Amino acid sequence: MDISSWFNLFMNDMIILLLTGERSYTMAGYFNENSENEKADRPLIDEAVKFVRAIRKHIFGLLLFEFVPPFLRHYFSYFKNKSNFYIQNLNYINQRMDSIIKKRRHEIENTPLDKPLPNDLLTSIITANTSRGIDNYKSDDDELMRPLTDIEVRGIILDGILAGTDTTANLDSFIIYYLGRYPDVRKKMIDEIGRIFQDNKTRPITKSDVHNLKYCEAIAKEVARIFPVVDSFSRSFEKPEEIGGYQWPVETMVKISIDAVHHGEEYWDEPNKFNPNRWMFEDFAPKKIHLLCFVQE
Repeated sequence: MDISSWFNLFMNDMIILLLTGERSYTMAGYFNENSENEKADRPLIDEAVKFVRAIRKHIFGLLLFEFVPPFLRHYFSYFKNKSNFYIQNLNYINQRMDSIIKKRRHEIENTPLDKPLPNDLLTSIITANTSRGIDNYKSDDDELMRPLTDIEVRGIILDGILAGTDTTANLDSFIIYYLGRYPDVRKKMIDEIGRIFQDNKTRPITKSDVHNLKYCEAIAKEVARIFPVVDSFSRSFEKPEEIGGYQWPVETMVKISIDAVHHGEEYWDEPNKFNPNRWMFEDFAPKKIHLLCFVQE
C-alpha cells in the first residue's frame, strides 16, 4: 500500500466532511481499485472520485495561469487547449460546489429555529450575519455585516479543500515515517495516549484531551520543523526597505525560506536532529516563534 496516497485520499474525505458536512467516498474508490474481489457500491464513489480528481487538476491549472502569459494561452494551440480544459474543469468544480451550497441553504431554511444546525464550516459561513448565526460580532459597517453570497461561500470552501488536503496528508505521512524510525518516540507517544484515555480509547476527543497531549503535539511540531509542508512564502513591500545593505523599492516581492529558518543553527540546537523533547522545556518558548510552517499567505 502507498501510505502517501492512502493519507491523501483519507484527508480528502475528512476535509470535505468537516468543511461541507457531505460524505466523500474516495477511500472507497481506492478500495475498489486495489481489491480483486468485493467492490463497494459505485455511483456515489465515482462522483466523489471525479470531484477530487477535478480538484487536483485545478491545482495544475492554477500553475498554468500563473506562469504562462495570456498571449501564449490565447494564440498557441497547445496552451489554448490546456487553458480551455482547465476552465471547463473549474466550471465542473463550481457547479458541484454550487449544488452543495444550494442544498445546504434549503436545509437551513427548512430547519425549525428550535432545532440545531450541522456543525460544519459550510453551515457556519452560510448563517454568518443572519439570525441563525453563532457569531456575536457587531459592526456599523453594513458591508462587513452582510451575509455571504454563494460565490463567496464557494471560494472559502474551495480554499479549505485546496489548502487542507495535501498539506495535512503530507505532514501525517512524515509523522508516520518518524514514528517508524524512532521506536522510543513512538512508545512515549503511546504511553501518553494511554494516560489520557486510559481504558477508553474509543471515546470522543475533548478540548481538554488536545491540551493534555503535550508529547503528541511536540512530535507534530518537530516533524513540521524538519519537513515543512510548504517550504517558502512571499511578501511584498508596502514601502521602501533596506535589507542586507540593499535598497528595495515598493512592491518588491521577496520569498522567505521556511526550510532555511527551520534548519538555522542560530535558532535551533542541533537543527538536523529529530528531537520532539526540545518542545517540552519551558525555556524553549522564545524559540517557538521560529516555527513558520503555519504562517499565512
